[in-house]
Amino acid sequence: MAHTKDYLELHFIVLLWGFSAILGMLISIPPVELVFYRTLLSALFLAILLWFRGTSFKLGAKPMGFILLTGALIGAHWITFFLSARVSNVSVSLAGFATIALWTSILEPLILKKKFQWYEIFLGLVIIFGLYLIFRFEVNMAWGLILGVISAFLGALFTVMNGKWTHDYDHFAITFYEMIGACISIVVIFPWYGHTMEEGLQLWPQAMDWVYLLILALVCTVYAYSISVELMKRISAFAINLTVNLEPVYGIILAIIIFGESEKMTAGFYWGTGVILLAVLAYPFIDKWLPKQAFLK
Repeated sequence: MAHTKDYLELHFIVLLWGFSAILGMLISIPPVELVFYRTLLSALFLAILLWFRGTSFKLGAKPMGFILLTGALIGAHWITFFLSARVSNVSVSLAGFATIALWTSILEPLILKKKFQWYEIFLGLVIIFGLYLIFRFEVNMAWGLILGVISAFLGALFTVMNGKWTHDYDHFAITFYEMIGACISIVVIFPWYGHTMEEGLQLWPQAMDWVYLLILALVCTVYAYSISVELMKRISAFAINLTVNLEPVYGIILAIIIFGESEKMTAGFYWGTGVILLAVLAYPFIDKWLPKQAFLK
């Protein structure tokens, strides 16, 4: 049975995930190099965690290849997420990321062969209207918002794909190999990427960058993930998903507090973001209660 402490801990984890966008702004190296170090450090920490827990590292050849490819998607998801914040700001990046629920509602039926729900389509249209409001009033932030939406799509895609293996293998082992897959995929593109950048690869973080990278990898990735898995034993999936939807809210509030004026947007941005978040927060309630109503039976 869940206690108040468990719910407070869950909100703290979601706060940490929202804080990751801010860390992405504070770290001086570009997003590609940033994600390389995040995945490398996370893989190292997870390897230590698995070793101490006595968890087997063995996976079959088929799931191993699938999970490594999923890791490549995670790497692309994080790169576009941090790049979105760099070309606009944290608030715009998180507003685009809030569309992840929309993409999940579309991709899950397509990939898992489930039936589309009319209310998911309706909420998707509401989210598109929210994006329209943001585009209308924040034209100069368009690229940041587009990258945020792409990041949300990639995030929804790898989340749906993850569901194929989570019941058969340890969550930490899956995440360990996904971090390796993400890291390897970035190393593979380094020659091409370095050639396209005027300054080449920037693989030498500054002193404070290491501090932020360690926080990002150890606290926002390994710690937050491990505790969230533990909380799933006592808190329902519905309650967890509902709380995770608050990530953009926490992130935007933190960004305004930390970065001040650079994060202040027009009223149209907040109206559009409000519409998106309203649809996102309404979805779990509708999904839980509407199918149970008599007129739908």
